[in-house]
Amino acid sequence: MKADQSNQLAPEDALRLSVLLAGEVQAVRLDERAPALHALTPRGEARIALHPDGRTEQYLMRVRGLLGGHALGSPGGYPVHLKRWTRMGQVGPNKLSALLLLGEDEAVAAVAHAPGLTDELARRAWWAAPSIENARSMLGNPEVARGAMGKPLADFLIEHLPFEEDPVAAMNSVRVVLAAGQPDAPGRLALWARARTRPHYFIGFLEYLPDALPGDEPPQECAAAVSSLAAAGNAWAIALARARSASGQSFLKAAAAVLDKPAVPDAVYALFDAIGAWCGALADAPGRTELAHAAPGHAAAIAALSALSGLDAAAAAPILGRSSAVGALMRRQLEPLAAPLMGHLRALRQAAPTLPHD
Repeated sequence: MKADQSNQLAPEDALRLSVLLAGEVQAVRLDERAPALHALTPRGEARIALHPDGRTEQYLMRVRGLLGGHALGSPGGYPVHLKRWTRMGQVGPNKLSALLLLGEDEAVAAVAHAPGLTDELARRAWWAAPSIENARSMLGNPEVARGAMGKPLADFLIEHLPFEEDPVAAMNSVRVVLAAGQPDAPGRLALWARARTRPHYFIGFLEYLPDALPGDEPPQECAAAVSSLAAAGNAWAIALARARSASGQSFLKAAAAVLDKPAVPDAVYALFDAIGAWCGALADAPGRTELAHAAPGHAAAIAALSALSGLDAAAAAPILGRSSAVGALMRRQLEPLAAPLMGHLRALRQAAPTLPHD
């Protein structure tokens, strides 16, 4: 009786794969168009041309079966239970390297999302499946951000920003890049310039560089009493002096730009959290009355700080949480909340009137 060939590989493929897997392999990827198997090894990249005897898709399933048996002892390829667990972070560090040997994009994504990801594993995963989502996930890992892979991943995300049509994805790319301490000063300046036409880019700056923004806004004058109280530790005076500084004015201008034209609810939620964090927890801080008496010309700015200090994403939830609107319709729905907030941002950017008591 003739042997069933339906689950077998071509003899030359089976031999070459066996020789390859007998050595040290760090990652595998499959090229369905060629078709071919590429392997990352300590000596560089190896390539094995494949010879399907029928449909390429079915043949590659057999190859993945071989890879799964070698890497995980699972001849079926990528086990179903691992597909459920990996995105939930339930795969131990010892299995992460094995997942990169399966030739499965989903397995690589699991490694990219894993809390136990290392800089070396990120290098291998990036070779196996260089995608925007994987880059964001890996760069969000502090160890990877500090490591050798931090800059290449950040550069990739910045390079692909112009092609990212989803504003949430673009916003998150900028956030993860800046959180990782990337790019360098000229790169940050260029990214800041792009944000003038894509305000959701500003959010990452507001979150991670609130006092080191690349903006060039001039400072607003503060009464001498404000500086004196700030030096004495008055929390309200410190917050007001910060808002009137050049960096503070840049922060307020950028925040106003996002608030003026948010594209999606996620941008609003992130903006509100960033503004509230920047103002600090002033509600319970003493010193407001003392500041108000010492600098009456700053009354509007002090009131604005009071209103903004309690701001967070929850403030927008009653409006945005009951609607699926985006763009102009979402902005119209948000107007009753956004208008007074814009007034507070404006009050902190306007010059204070000069009064005799200042």
